[in-house]
Amino acid sequence: MEKYFDIRYEFDKEQVHHSIARQIEEKKPCYICVADGNILTTVQRDPNYCKVIEEGIFSICDSSWVPKFVKWIYGYKRQQYCGSDIFIDIVRSRKYRMIFLGTKQHILDALQNKLKPENPDVAEMTFKELPFCTVDRFDYQGIAEMIEKDGADIIWVALGAPKQEIFMNRLKPHLKRGVMIAVGAAFNFYSGLDNAPKRAPQWMVKNNLEFLYRISQEPKKQLKRAWGFISIIPKILYKEYKIKRNKK
Repeated sequence: MEKYFDIRYEFDKEQVHHSIARQIEEKKPCYICVADGNILTTVQRDPNYCKVIEEGIFSICDSSWVPKFVKWIYGYKRQQYCGSDIFIDIVRSRKYRMIFLGTKQHILDALQNKLKPENPDVAEMTFKELPFCTVDRFDYQGIAEMIEKDGADIIWVALGAPKQEIFMNRLKPHLKRGVMIAVGAAFNFYSGLDNAPKRAPQWMVKNNLEFLYRISQEPKKQLKRAWGFISIIPKILYKEYKIKRNKK
């Protein structure tokens, strides 16, 4: 793991999956954050949320810009690992029992149908809508008991950042086991619904233009997030340059 911009990232895909397997084998409850530009922005502005991210076992890098910043500052070559990619990689692996929590039931039902060709085992897995409420009002003990009864190894959470990370942090003390991973829009991406947000074409992803595609689909929401991220770039780059200088 490597810490940049106040977030502990695990860039090595093999190590990500090894750590997940180890936590499941050892029956230790934990959570993984999928750190995109919005999470990076919120970490810089909210110390309490920064602590929530820090208490995860690590974050995977969902931002295409963080590897560029690391290359500019340190000369290290690092790679993005999107939440939607780790989601489908684990689903396709057919290694784990999973439970899918969050969003609306019609999206979850569509998601289950779309994932069956990727992993027929999902036909027998739980896809559960969570109530629309603040993080203070969830029945965490009840949700933990449902997960324990289900026997899930992987707990997918899609409530949107920063809500989903706080949800995992508060659910963890009630769990006996299971790896929680917050995947944001991945449920929408893979649901196949006509009116659901779609993943950007690969050429846009490879050229760091996915944010433009997201803006075109959800302009009000994504423009606000994009501006928030852009506005913190000078601060985080200056701070990281100072850290590099002090290390020398």
